Amino acid sequence: MSKWIRMMVATLAVLGAAGFGSIARAAVDPGVIDSGVQATLENFYAEKPGNRDLVAKASGLLVFPRVTKAGLGVGGEGGHGALIVNGATVGYYKMSGASVGATIGVAHRAEIILFMTPEARDKFERSAGWTIGADVGVAVASKGAGGDYDNETLRHPVIAFVLGEHGLIADVSLEGTKITKVAG
Repeated sequence: MSKWIRMMVATLAVLGAAGFGSIARAAVDPGVIDSGVQATLENFYAEKPGNRDLVAKASGLLVFPRVTKAGLGVGGEGGHGALIVNGATVGYYKMSGASVGATIGVAHRAEIILFMTPEARDKFERSAGWTIGADVGVAVASKGAGGDYDNETLRHPVIAFVLGEHGLIADVSLEGTKITKVAG
């Protein structure tokens, strides 16, 4: 068996163990997503009181309570979340991504993406599939949910926060992540 085939088999085993097969096939359970979104927002607000004000200024927010990333040379990530506009859930979404490189391990995190302008939110809602980096530049808050925001970050129409990174992968890059709407 070639080295490439062995690596692909090992990667598929890691991804399967991480639950990517079930993520891809899972029906969207709005109740589970909504409770996860609420818990994620409460954690976000607890990290820094100013986060509540920042969310209040946003035109919409996309919350992924649990994103799983796993890999062995070749990696993948996935999770489900909700888009909230004016305090109400307006749609459910799935996140997926793949990477090639020095990815080894399994990790879980939550992500919050703030649309700071109506135009940025509208562009996202009109898209059939939205890819971070290709369709839009996203400012990832460098110090996570509890850090200070710099003026440059706050000027971006889309700002992302990564919360509660747990596991053996420490990678907060969102580049190449694809987000698509799912029935909910």
